[in-house]
Amino acid sequence: MNVASPVGTWGVEGDEQGVTRIYLPHEKGPASRGTAPRCVADGASQLEEFFHARRKNFRVKLHDVDATPFQEDVWGALRAIPYGEVRTYADVAGAVGRPRAARAVGNANHANPWPVIVPCHRVVAGNGLGGYGGGERVKRYLLGLEGVTYD
Repeated sequence: MNVASPVGTWGVEGDEQGVTRIYLPHEKGPASRGTAPRCVADGASQLEEFFHARRKNFRVKLHDVDATPFQEDVWGALRAIPYGEVRTYADVAGAVGRPRAARAVGNANHANPWPVIVPCHRVVAGNGLGGYGGGERVKRYLLGLEGVTYD
């Protein structure tokens, strides 16, 4: 299912077991066929609410994906970052018990199949905004929506 936002159209993909992937605005997901499973429709609806500043927390069933234990730990730490707050890559590395793995946290963020729902946009570099798979404009928009600005 597609979800419009001021920075482009996002896609939500999944099946009856959960959302398998959120596509960033610059990514092209597969075409939808038939009626979306309930969890996909719920995910799309909640993303739309988020983009209209009516949702701060997500209650979306996520499908199991192939991931390393480290990636799973990082994604769990991302979900613990409150709306409107940021953490550095080093902060997240420390939170998962790997204080020297800030670069690996960046790689785990990049592999995150559920951007926004698992809020990798809330992770910034120690010296500024840092990267984002959707690009700097999208990251600034997402953070700005949550009241966080970076120069």
